[in-house]
Amino acid sequence: MELTVLAVSFTVLLLLGMPVAFAIGLASVATIVAAGLPVPVVFQKMVGGMQVFSFLAIPFFVFAGELMLYGGIAERIIRFANSLVGHVRGGLGMSNVLGCTIFGGVAGSPMADVSAIGSVMIPLMKKQGYDTDYAVNVTTHAALVGALMPTSHNMIIFTLATAGIASVSVLGLILAGLVPAVILTLCNLAAAYWVAVRRGYPVHGAFPGWGIVLSSFLAALPGLLVVAIILGGILSGAFTATESASIAVAWALLITTLVYRSLSRENFLRACAKACKTTGVVLLLIGISNAFGYFLALYEVPQKTGELMKLVSDSPWVIFLMINLLLFVLGTFLDMAATILVCTPIFMPIAMQYGMDPLQFGILMLINCALGLNTPPVGTVQFVGCAIGGISVGQVMRTIAPFYAALGATLLAVTYVPAFSLWLPNLLK
Repeated sequence: MELTVLAVSFTVLLLLGMPVAFAIGLASVATIVAAGLPVPVVFQKMVGGMQVFSFLAIPFFVFAGELMLYGGIAERIIRFANSLVGHVRGGLGMSNVLGCTIFGGVAGSPMADVSAIGSVMIPLMKKQGYDTDYAVNVTTHAALVGALMPTSHNMIIFTLATAGIASVSVLGLILAGLVPAVILTLCNLAAAYWVAVRRGYPVHGAFPGWGIVLSSFLAALPGLLVVAIILGGILSGAFTATESASIAVAWALLITTLVYRSLSRENFLRACAKACKTTGVVLLLIGISNAFGYFLALYEVPQKTGELMKLVSDSPWVIFLMINLLLFVLGTFLDMAATILVCTPIFMPIAMQYGMDPLQFGILMLINCALGLNTPPVGTVQFVGCAIGGISVGQVMRTIAPFYAALGATLLAVTYVPAFSLWLPNLLK
């Protein structure tokens, strides 16, 4: 009875358009009342869920990404990417993919990525004669790579969502995401080039020479070093994964104020305000999802879900496919943090039961969540890209198939070839 109240109330509130955090909270309260337990239990679980030292990494990583966004680093990255691949057919599309990937590694946020790179590249591509739907699809899919990068705060959220299920280190998850990020980038480049050839987009100029490539790389290098600093510091033991987030903020401030001198007082205040807002939303979701997860464990939702899946098949290949499909569907209705916090306690035990490593499942989860960011009805990254391009979501969805195929190929590779996500963590143990 209580499990029915939890599921029905949560679903109904989402369909009514209520924000996810409030839908989760009210569903938890309704379940508490139906179970005859004290209502303060919900608030105790909420507060307890937010009182974790590792959560300090979330506001710092978010703030570092906003400083990168408003500090003018994106323009230098675009110039470097364009000097490298801008001369091939559909070169601006290829430059867009590389620019989004590189900036995603610096900012760690698909939303910041599409806002920063998209605001420059989408209008430029339209001006150069590229179709708007192509410009938007290239940008929004390339921006998703940021979810797999070392500066992604969603990795921190996932490691915390695994508490009580398995021991997942932030460093291990960071290392597990690097190879899939490269694979996703290559798949995005292939999709961008394939569409450019089919549509007959022109070649813009000749290769500028390695001297120009080197100079543009050196101009972008100070901003790019944040990834090397984070990985090097954690691997060497100079600081922990949590402390690395504060190092990222300090480096972002140093680069944008003293080296590039591109962070104005107004933009600094905007970055502070945006980081505070994002952090508040994420921590509220974490606290409320902790109460929600308490009921999932109490009423054995993972075990019951696993039993239902067994009725379909006992094959790990089929089970993993069903998990991906369910995560994709849920990801289209929930934001990334909410999907991680709600779905990890349900599906991770099932995946582990069939032999999937927790780190591999983490990357699988992040890719599925990223796919949801570019799929209506939630699709926040897609909505931002469409707003910048001045095109409707329906027009973009009609030509999205090649880019979905790139993301799907990466997801299947991570799902069925464990080495893609586990080779680097095992190598550096």
